[in-house]
Amino acid sequence: MNASDFTTKAVGNGLTQQEVEASRRKYGSNQLTPPRGVSLWKLYLDKYRDPIIKILLVTALVSLVLAFIEGDFIETIGIFIAIFLATTVGFIFERDAARKFNVLTALDEEQPVKVKRDGRVQEIARRDVVVGDILIIEVGDEIPADGKLLTAVDLQINESSLTGEPMVSKYADAAQATTEDAYPADQILRSTMVMGGRGVARVTAVGDETEIGKVARKSTETTNTETPLHQQLGKLARFISKIGSGVAVAAFILFLVHSILTDSVWHSGDYLRMTELTLNYFMMAVTLIVMAVPEGLPMAVTLSLALNMRRMLRSNNLVRKLHACETMGAVTVICTDKTGTLTQNRMEVREMVLLSDDNPLLATAISVNSTAHLDAEDGRGIGNPTEIALLTWAQKQGFDYRSLRESAPVEAQLPFSTERKLMATIARVDGHRYLFVKGAPEMILSICRLSHDEKPLLTRRLTAFQQAANRTLALAYKQLQDNEIEIASLLTPSSSAGEAGREASEGSDGRFILQSLVAISDPLRPDVPSAVAECRRAGITVKIVTGDTSTTAIEIARQIGIWTADDDKAEATQPHSRHITGTDFAALNDEEAYREVQGLKVMSRARPDNKQRLVQLLQKHGEVVAVTGDGTNDAPALNYAHVGLSLGSGTSVAKEASDITLLDDSFASIARAVMWGRSLYKNIQRFLYFQLVVNLAALLLVLCGSLVGTAMPLTVTQILWVNLIMDTFAAMSLASLPPSHEVMNEKPRLSTDFIITRSMIRSICVAGVALFALMSGLLLYYEYDSDPGIQLHELTIFFTVFVMLQFWNLFNAKSLGSHHSAFRHFFLDRGLILVLLIILGGQWIIVTFGGKMFRTEPLSPVEWISIIASTSVVLWVGELSRWIKRKQSSKQAIK
Repeated sequence: MNASDFTTKAVGNGLTQQEVEASRRKYGSNQLTPPRGVSLWKLYLDKYRDPIIKILLVTALVSLVLAFIEGDFIETIGIFIAIFLATTVGFIFERDAARKFNVLTALDEEQPVKVKRDGRVQEIARRDVVVGDILIIEVGDEIPADGKLLTAVDLQINESSLTGEPMVSKYADAAQATTEDAYPADQILRSTMVMGGRGVARVTAVGDETEIGKVARKSTETTNTETPLHQQLGKLARFISKIGSGVAVAAFILFLVHSILTDSVWHSGDYLRMTELTLNYFMMAVTLIVMAVPEGLPMAVTLSLALNMRRMLRSNNLVRKLHACETMGAVTVICTDKTGTLTQNRMEVREMVLLSDDNPLLATAISVNSTAHLDAEDGRGIGNPTEIALLTWAQKQGFDYRSLRESAPVEAQLPFSTERKLMATIARVDGHRYLFVKGAPEMILSICRLSHDEKPLLTRRLTAFQQAANRTLALAYKQLQDNEIEIASLLTPSSSAGEAGREASEGSDGRFILQSLVAISDPLRPDVPSAVAECRRAGITVKIVTGDTSTTAIEIARQIGIWTADDDKAEATQPHSRHITGTDFAALNDEEAYREVQGLKVMSRARPDNKQRLVQLLQKHGEVVAVTGDGTNDAPALNYAHVGLSLGSGTSVAKEASDITLLDDSFASIARAVMWGRSLYKNIQRFLYFQLVVNLAALLLVLCGSLVGTAMPLTVTQILWVNLIMDTFAAMSLASLPPSHEVMNEKPRLSTDFIITRSMIRSICVAGVALFALMSGLLLYYEYDSDPGIQLHELTIFFTVFVMLQFWNLFNAKSLGSHHSAFRHFFLDRGLILVLLIILGGQWIIVTFGGKMFRTEPLSPVEWISIIASTSVVLWVGELSRWIKRKQSSKQAIK
């Protein structure tokens, strides 16, 4: 029977083309509305909401006012360029990721769908389905829209993408349903999968009006969840504002008092000159604020995030939002779905207990008493997952199910139903007629011939399977006479058969011969246990939130290593302390739920709102929460989490709600993302250390130079080159440092921890003061040597020394936060090597050919070698300090 025959005359001819257009105008198209579009300008301007960018904008405006007064716009232009580059680079990278994501999701709308229109069956794109269309659905189809069934034959739907239920039976007559499911038995839902049987349905809702569309709206609500990095940059901006303002006020008072005590104009009546001096001191104080702001920080942050974004894409992780890269490094809790995330969403035979010596007959039973198929090329299954698992087992045992199916013609078949809990098929094998049955063990055992001793043994075996979270089946057969035709009547054993007769010869009492007991499982992804263990070593708590049964969920938790014997004891003495069902969780009030969530390890039978509530309560505890999922039912929680991680094979709604899409569906990618995030945060700290050391040294030079009446001996063009090194080049080199696995041995940082740690402050102060002392000493030496004043050649050396001190300090910045030598894995840090060569080569070109523009003159090779060697003391002092720390750590480890 082909698809056209199956629709039957009662269905009618379907819609005409005119009716299709009318329906589309009235009810809309079959596409889920994406989040409300934002103009490119608004997206770009949104980048200026970054707290450091805000303080830079204020600094730029102040600098602009000073530029008009002094007629020097170089510093102002440099600040505006830094702001423009930082915001534009971030905007471009996010737009690029958005385009890739749109291509990925647009493919889903082109999936072919079978409909009946104008009296004939035809294929159309999913987006072209309209209300009133007649859908023809078969095994393997993804349902394109909500509908009401007109006819159905053994129709089984996987609703896990919406309700979490892996298998639900559907009927054209809802009264036939024997179980209470989330949705009526005659209703089919968009984005669910047909796993068995076939049906015809009339479309009742498309696009946003479908059930999945309603859930999608929740997944796109504005959550205002602030990322940890955004919080830290906000704190840093406030910190810089306070320090900069304090230094400026102190400097202004110091300059003014020093002038009053030393300048006779204050004891005269020249008020115009006094006003001019006061204004000059004020502008100098404001200049100190401008110098205090690390204007390269936004560039460093943006480059770090963007580089990580690109690298993670090459490893099949599509990062849609820049800050998600870093936020993964701060994650303290991962709430993960089970099906498709921890497991492969692919049933397989875990154990086959053979109870008959006739293996070929068992393989034949598996082959003919089935509606599933295996693809001849790649072995992919089509049909019911349980039947696919049995066929795959038979193939692995060396049996060709296609040959067995062809050699055993089927005479009659009774599909599986929830009432019977079994499937039966009559087939002729080698000239003999057999009735093969498979189904729920309790049903099959009740019709089989078993001894007094066999039944309890088999029951214990089945119980062990079920406690291990396996789906259990039993297979049996009996040989038929030619006059035995009706399958249903043959499934009821002779009422006269007693216990004593159950050990009689085959078929003498009308009972079946038990062939096998089967344990079928949805296996874990191979990389999951190790990835979960790595996350736990990193101090991250993993919680399972699934729509599956409690027994299965707890067993999966046990297999991945997050559920132990202690949890069994705790749950036995205090229910809901480690595991809870969605229904029980929903029954808790907010105060009770708040107390329970941190101790929970497993939530079973969870609905979408349960998962979302769990995420929000964990966030109230101060946790940084990541959520993984592949179904539409996961979308609200993905949206509300700090980081939403969808699977590449997941639904388009789940992907739209997420921040990162794992294109390879690998759970190990989550651990890699955590490693990238933590390493990225350290790279940002390294940049801050590097730039603040230089800023502190420069501030002290300007401050002291002003007090003694001399200006800092660097020209505007020289300062521009120094700023280029401090900002762009340092950002490039430190942002490109590869991630380190060592960060996975650390605990997650607290969201309240300041990005500049106490140890960093000590290091910045020590290094900054040391650089200031070196430069001041050199300046004083040149000022008071035999030559009157400071000569051009001496100013060139001073400029080169200042740059080379930064050059060597980059090595120390690279090793910040570790005890390792700066040369460890040095040749793997290609970005850093490139930047070091650019700084060295650029300085040589400027000094040699800069002339009047840079106020330099060429230096001899001996002078270059002397400068490079003498300034390297910065590196060797750092290396000595790290060596001492390594020795101390080794001694503590031995103790």
